[in-house]
Amino acid sequence: MPHAPRKILVTSALPYANGPIHIGHLVEYLQTDIWVRWQKLVGHDCLYLCASDAHGTPIMLRARDEGVEPEELVERFRALHQQDFAGFHIRFDNYHTTHSDENRKLVESIYARLLSQDLIERRPVKQAYDEQAGMFLPDRFLRGTCPRCGATDQYGDGCEVCGATYSTSELLQPQSILSGATPVMRESEHLFFRLSRFEAMLREWTHSDAVDPAIARKLDEWFAAGLQEWDISRDAPYFGFRIPGTTDKYFYVWLDAPIGYLASFVNLSKRQALNFDSYFGPDSTAELYHFIGKDIAYFHTLFWPALLEAAGLRKPSGVFVHGFLTVNGQKMSKSRGTFIPAATYLAHLNPEYLRYYYAVKLSAGIDDIDLNLDDFVARVNSDLVGKLVNIASRCAGFISRGFAGRLAPQLERPELFAEFVQAGASIGQCYEQRDYSRGMREIMQLADQANQYIDERKPWVVAKQPGSAAEVQAICTQGLNLFRLLMLYLMPVLPELTARAHAFLGAAAPDWHTRDQALLDSCIGEYKALLTRIDPQDVAAMLEAARPPK
Repeated sequence: MPHAPRKILVTSALPYANGPIHIGHLVEYLQTDIWVRWQKLVGHDCLYLCASDAHGTPIMLRARDEGVEPEELVERFRALHQQDFAGFHIRFDNYHTTHSDENRKLVESIYARLLSQDLIERRPVKQAYDEQAGMFLPDRFLRGTCPRCGATDQYGDGCEVCGATYSTSELLQPQSILSGATPVMRESEHLFFRLSRFEAMLREWTHSDAVDPAIARKLDEWFAAGLQEWDISRDAPYFGFRIPGTTDKYFYVWLDAPIGYLASFVNLSKRQALNFDSYFGPDSTAELYHFIGKDIAYFHTLFWPALLEAAGLRKPSGVFVHGFLTVNGQKMSKSRGTFIPAATYLAHLNPEYLRYYYAVKLSAGIDDIDLNLDDFVARVNSDLVGKLVNIASRCAGFISRGFAGRLAPQLERPELFAEFVQAGASIGQCYEQRDYSRGMREIMQLADQANQYIDERKPWVVAKQPGSAAEVQAICTQGLNLFRLLMLYLMPVLPELTARAHAFLGAAAPDWHTRDQALLDSCIGEYKALLTRIDPQDVAAMLEAARPPK
C-alpha cells in the first residue's frame, strides 16, 4: 500500500532572461522535471516552481543596445524560455518572473526584517567606474590579468585558470568590457548583510543532510577564510528594485532572485488554495528542494539559508547540485556547433532522445556529464528502439491479426511478470535518490530479459504449429505486459512515448502501487511505430545550424 503523500515544493534555478535556453541549461531542468514527475507518479503532492531571473546590469545593457525597455526584453525571453521548456516536456506548476509585484513586496518585507534586527551595515566601498559608459562596473564587466597567476583576460572577480578569487581592485591591467577604457576607482556607499552572524547556524546546516558532502567541504574553505559581509546593493543605473529609503541604490540581483521562488509560490496561490506558512513558515512540515548548478552553490548554501533564517522562514530540506555539460568531451563551442540552443535541437531531433540520454548520464553527484554525440545516437537507437519498443512491435501483430486485438485471459509466466513488478522498488529508489543512471541500467536489463523471453518462446515459430493459437496469444500477452511495466518505469523520463504506448495498449497508465495487476482479456489498438531511430545526418544538420554564420 502507498504511504501517506508527502507535501513537496521543488525549484530549479531561475534562467536569466537575456538569452536563449541551450542544451547545457537543460541538464538541470530535465533532472528536476524527471524527479518531480516521479514524485507525482507515486502520488505525492509535489509542486514545481520556476521564474525568469529578470534583473541586473546585463539585462539593462542588452535592452539599451536593442533600443527596448528592460521589461520588454525580459518578457520576450520569458516567453521563449517557456516555449523551449514545453518543447522538452518540462512541466512547471507555475512559471513567474522576479520582476513582479509579488517579488517586490517579499523583497521589501524581508529587507525590513533585516533592518529591524540590525543586520544591515552601511559603509563606503571603492569600485571600478567606467567614465565613458558613466556607470560602476560589476565584477563580470571587467577583464584583466589575474593577480595570483598572471593569466590574462580574466574576470574581475575570479580567475578561470588558477581558480583564485579576488576583489576587482586587485585585478591587474583592468579594462571595461563596455568601452575598453581603463576604469577609475570611485567611492560609493553600499549596504551589506551581516552574514557572519549566521556562521554557527550555517556550519551546522551545511553539514546536515541538506547539502552534499562535497559541497560542504568546499564551503568549509569559506568558513576557514571567515565569512564576509555580503554586499546586497548596486548603484544606479541598474534594472531591479530600488532599495526603500534610497534614491540611487538597488537590490543586488542575487538578493531578489532566490526570493523569486517564494514569489512564484505566492503567484500560484492566487489560483490555487495554498498557504504560504505551511510551505515556508518556521514550523512547516513540507519538503523544500532546490536543484542548481555547482557554479551557484554558495549562493544557495550560504547567503540564501542565512537570509531565510533572518526573515524567520524555514530553510531548504535539500540543495541538489549538478555538474556542467560537455559535448564530445569539450566545453560547448559555437564554432564547432556544440553550443546548441534548445530551439535548434528541437528543429532537428525528438526531445525525448535527449531526456533519455541525460537520464542515462545523471547521478546524484556533482560531476560534469558528457554528451558524446556518437554515443548518443548509438545509445538511443540501441536502447529505445532496438530493445524497448521492439518488444511491442514483436508481439502486437500476432494479437491484432490472430485474436482481433484481444489479450489472453492469463499470463504464461506470472513469475516473470512478478519479477518485473518487484524490480520497480529498486527503480523507484533510483528516481528518489536522483541516481537516474542506475535506474536506466536496471530498466534496460529488464528490457533485455523481456526480449530474451520472446526469443526463447518464438511466437513466430509457435504460430505455424497446428492448434497453437492459445499459446501464441499467451506468449504475446506476456510480452506486452512486460512492455507495459517498462513503460510505467520510464514515465518520468519519456512522458510522450509512454503516453502513446499506453494509448496503444488500450488502457490508462497503470498505477504505481497496483502495478502487479496485469492487463488481461482486453483489446489493444493497432501497433504503429512508437519511435524511430536517430539518423546521424540529423545530428550533423543540427550542428551545422548551431554554428554562427561565416
